[in-house]
Amino acid sequence: MNFNTQRLEFAGHSGATLGARLDFPNGPVRAYAIFVHCFTCSKDLAAARHIAAELAREGIAVLRFDFTGLGSSEGEFASTNFSSNVADLLSAADYLRRHFEAPSLLIGHSLGGAAVLAVARDIPEVRAVATIGAPADVGHVLKNFGTSLKDIEDSGAAEVDLAGRKFLIRKQFVEDARAHRVLDAAATLKKPLLILHAPLDQTVGIENASDIFHAAKHPKSFVSLDKADHLLTDPADAAFAARIIAEWLGRYLVADPPHGARPMEQVRVMETGEGKFQNSVQAGSHRLFADEPQSAGGLDSGPSPYDFLSIGLAACTSMTLRLYADHKKLALGRIKVEVSHSKIHARDCEECAASESADGGKIDRFERVISVDSEVSDEVRAKIVEIADKCPVHRTLEGIAKIKTAVR
Repeated sequence: MNFNTQRLEFAGHSGATLGARLDFPNGPVRAYAIFVHCFTCSKDLAAARHIAAELAREGIAVLRFDFTGLGSSEGEFASTNFSSNVADLLSAADYLRRHFEAPSLLIGHSLGGAAVLAVARDIPEVRAVATIGAPADVGHVLKNFGTSLKDIEDSGAAEVDLAGRKFLIRKQFVEDARAHRVLDAAATLKKPLLILHAPLDQTVGIENASDIFHAAKHPKSFVSLDKADHLLTDPADAAFAARIIAEWLGRYLVADPPHGARPMEQVRVMETGEGKFQNSVQAGSHRLFADEPQSAGGLDSGPSPYDFLSIGLAACTSMTLRLYADHKKLALGRIKVEVSHSKIHARDCEECAASESADGGKIDRFERVISVDSEVSDEVRAKIVEIADKCPVHRTLEGIAKIKTAVR
């Protein structure tokens, strides 16, 4: 399965070609964002994919790219440093500006968080910034070098083992890292800032989030990622972070046009590429996921197709009853409708006509339970059932629908 993604390439700060992916929403684009990965990571980190998918569900296109010398990007990693990463990020923003639309949001993970804080003021179109597990000092990354740091300072360069991979680090990287002031950048950001950090982060301690938060000016927000690790390796943690970012960002973006403000006669459903069954759904200005439960091989990230049918029946029933109650001035209080779906043998269905059960096959059965807050008489109770049966979705499910299919 393929998510709605374009593979892109653009020139980085040194002229080296940088590999990128641009994840598009299933429908109109509300805004563009750039996700900046952690030190020595890549654009294809699981957390980056999950966050891009969630933001795409909210109508936000996300550009993920590899810094010079990493992932699918060209160039020599040993010649890079934090300043070159910032320059690559500016190149990415300029590419979006020229070919699509300038980014409204910057998201930075770990050292990428420091990078977005450093560069946000230089991208005037950016409306908001989010960091995940970001250090309050670029020099924090040097702690990962261990005893190799002295070798770098003494010899000018040394190989460093980072997460099981060897990287050649030169002295200029160390000097450049020590020269940057993340807290100064946070203090002069002048843009809304969301800080996400895990209290148990063993790579970048939670005190870094506190330092950034205290340095930054309002509007600023902090959200704890609870028991997540630094790389958000648990998909549930990445999904939580993504949902928080998407919800928070909504305050700083122009809202989608209300349902009906633009012509859209169909619901659009498209595979995301995450899991086996996950699909993004757009119905007018509304976006959500459809999926299957884990027991059926899905991610359980959204209602199943039959859940959607049950939702439609329950919602239509509630709305129909509300119209009737208001018209007749019936004080029903709050209406609640519960619907369950099952497959049963037609011969077990007492309500089925003989012609429907003759083959002994299975049929769909929806069981609906309606609750109201107020006490009602038997007469009103019978009327509620009668009106519920007139709900348009009820009639559609009990009737015979014609489905015309075309393949483009």
